[in-house]
Amino acid sequence: MHVLRSRRTHSAPLITASLCLLMGCGGAAEELTPLDTGEVKAAVRTVSVSTANQLRTALADAQPGDRIVLADGTYQGVFKASNNGTASQPIILEGSANAILKGNGVASGYNLNLLGDYWVLRGFTATTAQKGIVLDGANHNLLEGLTVKNIGMEAIHFRAFSSYNTVQNSTITDTGVSNVSYGEGVYIGSAHSNWGSISGGQPDKSDYNRVLNNKIGPNVRAEHVDIKEGTTGGEVSGNTFDGTGLSGENAADSWVDAKGNNYRITNNRGTYSLLDGFQTHIAVAGWGNNNLFSGNTADVRASGYGFRIQLSGSAGTSTGNVVHQNNTVLNASLGAANIALTP
Repeated sequence: MHVLRSRRTHSAPLITASLCLLMGCGGAAEELTPLDTGEVKAAVRTVSVSTANQLRTALADAQPGDRIVLADGTYQGVFKASNNGTASQPIILEGSANAILKGNGVASGYNLNLLGDYWVLRGFTATTAQKGIVLDGANHNLLEGLTVKNIGMEAIHFRAFSSYNTVQNSTITDTGVSNVSYGEGVYIGSAHSNWGSISGGQPDKSDYNRVLNNKIGPNVRAEHVDIKEGTTGGEVSGNTFDGTGLSGENAADSWVDAKGNNYRITNNRGTYSLLDGFQTHIAVAGWGNNNLFSGNTADVRASGYGFRIQLSGSAGTSTGNVVHQNNTVLNASLGAANIALTP
């Protein structure tokens, strides 16, 4: 057992994005809220839907301030939302966990492809699609209290210059059902091999996204949070990872793999892994740097480290990654970390 500090409870929870909307958050925190500051006004109109066709119409006609309410039931098919809300009048799509967006099978299609800015997606379930909820060029959105399960590949993907988004208080299980190699829980950015098709050959700068207070796993076959090269400045905090069912395919052998720069990975708790708890990698020179790990608990139960920082490789060297002593590591055969710990 490798205990870097005495066990303690987490500090007071972060102000949620929802409260930031109502109260305003100043300073650095403001930059990371999914919707900019300013009071959210009452819904301009409430649109109640109970069928897939009604939902498609509501999404196509959505205006700032709309509140689209899903009745309990199953909404079969693939859905797209491309209109924009505003900081003070986001578009809200919400329902209970019994309002189910069900795809056409785990081999093709998305549950929901969001291309708009300033949306709130809240409460409903997404299931039985190749990909769950995919954001493309979508900014300042809040995904809250969702259930995403039985997905062929990744559950939630921030992609194609999607920035300042938050997924929080959500549950993700049973991903990679059709392809274990791409069964990530939350996927931020794009692998450099896909920059040609996704981001015009440039890094996919899906920056300042946050993954907060979610339950991810079991049976999430790839990384629970996969942070890709080319992305900067996000936060992964307060999550619970259950690595039961990790596949090991395509190097999926940790809960979090940070290949971007300047991420804060704090106060998460993981149990069961295949190799390490948390990792960084250098996929492209200049990336995989300046990531901070603090206050996490890693009950690894595997042959690696709690924290494995890639120091060099064919793509270059890394700098500035910090693993603090206030992390707790249990049952990691190689120890707490492969680098010196920082007070």
